[in-house]
Amino acid sequence: MELRELAERIVFGTTLADKLVRPDVLTDERPGAALPTPGAPGRPAELRFKERGDGGGGFPGRHRLDSESGRGQVLHFFANHELLATELMALVLLRFPDAPAAFRRGVARTLQDEQDHVRLYLDRMRDCGVEFGAVPVSGYFWRSVAPMGSPMDFVSGLSLTFEQANLDFSRDYARGFAEAGDATTSALLDRIHRDEIAHVAHGLKWFRRWKDPSESDWDAFRHALRSPLSPRRAKGDSLDAESRRAAGLDEDFIQRLEAFSRSKGRTPQVFLFNPLAEAFIADGTRFNPSRHQARLVADLANLPQFLAADDDIVLVPEPPSPSFLSGLRRAGLPVPEFVRVADTGSLAGRKLGGLRPWAWSPDSRRILGPLAPLVTGLAPLPPETLQGQLADLYSKAWSARFIREVLPELASLAPAKVLVGAAETGTVVESPEATFEAIAAIRARGHHRLVVKRSLGCAGGNALRLWEPELAENQRRWIADSFRDGATAVVEPWLDRIADFSVQFETGADGLRWVGYAALHTDSRGQFIANAAEPGFARRPPAAVIGAFRGADLSWIHGVFERLRVRLAPSLLAAGHRGPVGIDAFVFNGTNGPRLKPVVEINPRHTMGRLTLELMRHVAPGRHGLFRLVNPSQLRAAGHSSFAALASALAQEHPPELAGEPVPRLAAGIVPLNDPATAAACLALFQVSQTAVESGSIRGSATGATRPAGAVK
Repeated sequence: MELRELAERIVFGTTLADKLVRPDVLTDERPGAALPTPGAPGRPAELRFKERGDGGGGFPGRHRLDSESGRGQVLHFFANHELLATELMALVLLRFPDAPAAFRRGVARTLQDEQDHVRLYLDRMRDCGVEFGAVPVSGYFWRSVAPMGSPMDFVSGLSLTFEQANLDFSRDYARGFAEAGDATTSALLDRIHRDEIAHVAHGLKWFRRWKDPSESDWDAFRHALRSPLSPRRAKGDSLDAESRRAAGLDEDFIQRLEAFSRSKGRTPQVFLFNPLAEAFIADGTRFNPSRHQARLVADLANLPQFLAADDDIVLVPEPPSPSFLSGLRRAGLPVPEFVRVADTGSLAGRKLGGLRPWAWSPDSRRILGPLAPLVTGLAPLPPETLQGQLADLYSKAWSARFIREVLPELASLAPAKVLVGAAETGTVVESPEATFEAIAAIRARGHHRLVVKRSLGCAGGNALRLWEPELAENQRRWIADSFRDGATAVVEPWLDRIADFSVQFETGADGLRWVGYAALHTDSRGQFIANAAEPGFARRPPAAVIGAFRGADLSWIHGVFERLRVRLAPSLLAAGHRGPVGIDAFVFNGTNGPRLKPVVEINPRHTMGRLTLELMRHVAPGRHGLFRLVNPSQLRAAGHSSFAALASALAQEHPPELAGEPVPRLAAGIVPLNDPATAAACLALFQVSQTAVESGSIRGSATGATRPAGAVK
């Protein structure tokens, strides 16, 4: 039979016999003229493609392998995929009769393999009591590859995308069938897996021959794919690197594919790390980050990936390295799609599900504003100006007024004299003179140590601690400089803290929903060391908070924050805020025992506490998590010459360990959260263990911990 005749019967035939015809001898002497692509291949009625958007017939998961019918349905989907591959291989022979003869011969051999795979699947399906056509079939492969404009499109879209992905699916399901006790089907999938390695190798050979020689395989692959395809479609849930090596793919390609993420259907949200938001709100265009602040922000720019899902987008100055992202993937942490801030124009034409900066402020509006027209279904941006109600929410003065307003209501929910008193909350001041008066009044009440906080500004640089009985000249100047352009400040007594923590919420159209409690470890000056989360963090305060009161019934603590959740919602909604909000709080030593200050600051933005809780969603049940930042001085104290050296040592001493089914989660180890190879100012670490971890040092090293200057907690 002529290859042309075989291809026409496979593409246009309407019976399975047409699709599976197998002549003894094939010739390619009359390839004929190029044919246009039909809208769909000919098929018997029961195997015609389901309509787009038809939700029926989704791919059965591995949990279906426990029953005969479930196994048959899984095989049904595999059989349709193999039939589609057969039809597409026949189509490329009809579309490009002038393609190299060796390429056409290779496609013909591969096509016959695919026919064999269909037959094998059909036999096993019948054994399971499932007939071909009993389940609706998808035409996604056809719609994605059939519009090909060249043989290069074919090898990129079918060989290096769908067949490469089958390296993972065939291996994964072979194990699943074996675990379900079906050794016969497991062996069948192992055979098909070996064939797929050869198919990918054939496509790779011609891909390399046709690609631009100046491009790497990875770059050429990305550039060759046409929408709706992306490298995300070239892999399964777990990546089989060894089979890809056997097919001839290089390490750079494999690492980049493992790290690559892009939505396979869900509309992605766009995340951005802008932790200096309050400074931009306070000073607008006058604010110019210091060199250290800029370096810190660049080092930690990828952190929103741990707030995101795999199919979301994170904007960064430069994407992290593939090797670093592959390590995160192996640790069970999310690896979304990364896009350079300078390349946001590349998102034009894509639909977005929302915009999620670390905080809404002039700098995030400038970067994310051009993407607003791409957001579907939601109001993408907060109100046009941030100098009104929304900006007020960032102010410590607003937090101080709010706690004074709700304190009587909260006190009714707690035992007598357990909540902070009004005199121990902050006093809002609007001038240097008012500040000096507030200082004198607080000290007259017996609080000799106190703190003055500017209402807006970067954490670490906007507070003045007054320990001495008299104000020094430089302290007076700091206070005088705090009231430019009508700014305000807060003066409050310094309280002897026992346990710091935060309560995290998410603001939606209907109000605030709970996220959970995060412990906050601070030094003697109240500066950030680490955040921690414990089992049950969603509804139970940290152990240090509970332990401070030593009471039998501590449900009142959660009740206080539940009331705060309800009371805070109207102000946030009225200001147009949607998204994260965190309340900083602490327990302190009062005259007659421990007392709770339920509101220190209200942060209408992401915080490291929220980041810690989101990381905990990837942690095995019953484990503790600790998030912390390491700066260069701590690095040197630990005896390491670079962050990369520290990360290497930690990988040896505390490698990530995963546990649990069906999705293994991080159960132990220390994971660097930003790329150690490029970090200059800061390295973020996440440690998971069965018991609470001391925050004063990284286990196995000697690093202490203080907040890098300019960091936002």
